[in-house]
Amino acid sequence: MMRVVAGLMFLVAATAGAQDMKVVKDPNHSEITFIAESRLIDAHGRWDKWDADIMVNPSAWEQSSVKLTIDARSVNTQVAMRDNDLRGPRFFYVDSFPTITFESKIVNKISDTRFNITGDLTIRGITKSVTIPANLVFYDDKTRGGRFRGQFTVLRNDYGVGFNPPGNPIADEVAVSFNVTFRPAAR
Repeated sequence: MMRVVAGLMFLVAATAGAQDMKVVKDPNHSEITFIAESRLIDAHGRWDKWDADIMVNPSAWEQSSVKLTIDARSVNTQVAMRDNDLRGPRFFYVDSFPTITFESKIVNKISDTRFNITGDLTIRGITKSVTIPANLVFYDDKTRGGRFRGQFTVLRNDYGVGFNPPGNPIADEVAVSFNVTFRPAAR
C-alpha cells in the first residue's frame, strides 16, 4: 500500500512539474513579418533577429506567457535603401531604440485552438497595451512541441513611426504576422 501511495505521489509531482514548461522557438520554422501599404508599392518585410521567452502550460493555457525581443536593426525588406531608412530616425531610430518588445500579461483561451494574448508592445520607447489573436496550429503531447500563428495590425503613428515620404504616403495600419514553432528548452 505504501508503495502505491508513494508511486502516486511521484506521478502527481512529475505531472505537476510537467505542466509549466519553458519552450524555445524553432528558428528554422518561426518568423515575424509585416506588410506596410503605400501608394506606389507595399513593403513586405521581416525581422531576421528576434528571440522569444515562452512558458506553456498545455493543461491550463491561460497560465502560459510570452516575451518577444526583436532586434530592430534586423529589419529586412530586401531593399537596402529602404531598410537603412527604416533603421533611421524617421522610422525605428534603432540607434536610440534598438529593440521592439512584447510581453504578455493575460492569455485568454477562446477555444481549443484560438487565444487572445494581451500584453505590452513597445516600439521606439512607446509602450501600448495590445491584444493579439493567436491560433494554435498543433501541440504534440509526446514531443511537447507546437506552433502558434496569427496576424494583427499596429498603428504606426501610435509609436512615433509616422513618417510619410512625399508622393508615397504609407498607411497608418501595418499588418504584422507571426508563425512561432516551439519545442522544449534544453535542460
